[in-house]
Amino acid sequence: MIFYVEIEEEEPGEDTSVPGDLCREFGFDPEKVAYAVGEKTLLLLNKPTNVEVNLKITGDEGIRQCNLLYRQIDSSTDVLSFPGFELQSPEEFDDAWERYAEGCTNPESGNILLGDIMINARRVKSQAEEYGHSEKREFAFLVAHSMLHLLGYDHGTEEEGERMEKLQESVLCALGITRDS
Repeated sequence: MIFYVEIEEEEPGEDTSVPGDLCREFGFDPEKVAYAVGEKTLLLLNKPTNVEVNLKITGDEGIRQCNLLYRQIDSSTDVLSFPGFELQSPEEFDDAWERYAEGCTNPESGNILLGDIMINARRVKSQAEEYGHSEKREFAFLVAHSMLHLLGYDHGTEEEGERMEKLQESVLCALGITRDS
């Protein structure tokens, strides 16, 4: 598995804070945490690990602009996920993997381009404080959440939401990332 991580050094718009500075204050390496969470998610779900994911860490304005452009929602959010191929459910993943593998493969690495994740560094900090756990735990939770979206999971219904929540917690627990850590 390959995680390409980009940290925006300057946030567009009027906000003068920079996500790069926020990430340096995290006290953990976002790339290492993202890789561990991504790989564990794939392994727990028995999915192939020869994938690539692009992760962009941005701020309020950067994620607001993408939210507006791609979802027509003019507000900031904590995380956005952009799957490499459309799935109606996670059960479709294995069939889709075979269908899309050829067209969604990086010719240099041979890995499947699973999708893109965008995380708001400001929300990592504020939500960690709000929920009373570490920033590492919040960041890991958002990566796990997005990985599940890339694999076809959703939380449109209560049942789907509960299923995602259990899987997210399983990934974090398997890595020893708890609300107390």
